[in-house]
Amino acid sequence: MSKKRVVVLGGGNGSAISIEALKYNLKHFDISAVISMSDSGGSSGRLRREFKTLPPGDIMRAILAMSQKYDYHMLRDIFYKPRFANVGRLNGHNVGNFFLTMCGQYSNNFLYALEALSQTIKAVGKVYPVTLKPSDLVAQLSNGLVIRTESFIDVPSYNRGLKIKKVWLKPKCRVFDQAAKAINRADVILLSPGSLYTSLIATLLPNGVRSAIAKSKAKIVYVVGNAFRTDGETGPEDLSGFVSQLQLYLPRKIDLVVYNNNKLNSTQKKKYRIKRWGTIKFDPKNLPDYKIVAANFERTPGGLDPKKLGVILKKIL
Repeated sequence: MSKKRVVVLGGGNGSAISIEALKYNLKHFDISAVISMSDSGGSSGRLRREFKTLPPGDIMRAILAMSQKYDYHMLRDIFYKPRFANVGRLNGHNVGNFFLTMCGQYSNNFLYALEALSQTIKAVGKVYPVTLKPSDLVAQLSNGLVIRTESFIDVPSYNRGLKIKKVWLKPKCRVFDQAAKAINRADVILLSPGSLYTSLIATLLPNGVRSAIAKSKAKIVYVVGNAFRTDGETGPEDLSGFVSQLQLYLPRKIDLVVYNNNKLNSTQKKKYRIKRWGTIKFDPKNLPDYKIVAANFERTPGGLDPKKLGVILKKIL
């Protein structure tokens, strides 16, 4: 049986979870990923500004998730989580971001840096930046106010009652040709859970992404999960809002929506409070024209479980 080519689109933790889930079924899936490149906050933002490079954080996590030989959580605890302290200008950075940035500077090629990390952790699939041109996410709010850069959209200081009306990239940029090819040849385009605008929609905005999706014969599957950050971007809070907003940036209809229908227990509720996660309201009646798969893929302590999601994806894909 030939493998199905699945390309994961998104950024940050959501793409890593999706890659992990697919990795449980390597006999069935040939995995690749296309990752957003508009991060402007934290370590990635600082390195991007100081070295005039692409932000390394999101794509680094996607590559780590591609490792079959090494456990992703172990790699994450080495490359991503520990932040340097009491070391001057290195404060707040991590091993993974510095590895990609310095390899990119030394080779004068960010793609070589990605390949070097992929070889180091023995990645089972290719991970592509959605664009090679630095660009920032810009959002217009419901009152007309314009917010510039991902960091100020992702961690807003404005009134949370002001919802995001639309987003775009400035300056405009072109999709990386290898990323477009991965989308074009896919059998399944898997849209990752996580921040709707700053992670997922940001990946759809470079010129050429929409046309690549339009030309592709792939089934479009959106893994929405069940949570949003209550202190994060001011987007929708119900399933129909997530789907309808995402649909505005796609050239054709989403074929399947996957929702985590877990009912939180007391332990999970506590974790959600600590993490400042809200639960996405399940309102399928407002999505009568969409096929929705509702199933439980929550980890016992709380958060999305890649292994459970992998079982679901194997069944539906």
